[in-house]
Amino acid sequence: MPEDLSGEGTPSLGTELRVAVARVYSRFRSERGEGEMAEAAVIVLTALFKHGPQSLTELSRRARVTPSSMSQTVNRLVSGGHATRDKDPNDGRRVLFCLTPSGTEVAREALAVRQDWLEGKLAQLSEEERLTLLRASRIMRRLADS
Repeated sequence: MPEDLSGEGTPSLGTELRVAVARVYSRFRSERGEGEMAEAAVIVLTALFKHGPQSLTELSRRARVTPSSMSQTVNRLVSGGHATRDKDPNDGRRVLFCLTPSGTEVAREALAVRQDWLEGKLAQLSEEERLTLLRASRIMRRLADS
């Protein structure tokens, strides 16, 4: 029986979607490998892993935090040997943060743990449910990209 999206007292589609995405994202972020570092650091490492060297401003925008907050995070990553500060080859005034081999390994592990968790949860669903989620994920990407 199809869901009724217009019933009184029924949360709107927007509310249902927002709550569901927030809960899945929160759960996804809580899946950590043993001894994994703080979430802010993992966000930076995975951003550098996926998108290559970035400036403090770019990292701040991506993580939606202030530059001063991001500065603390990258300082810890640099002092921990997971990232380096390098001059931008195209603009010597800019500093880019780059992964070290250690940072690359941490990023790969964090991504793998989360992906394994998600794949395990998806495997528990029926084929019909997985196809529904596939279609929904494509629509959600389209919403996010427009």
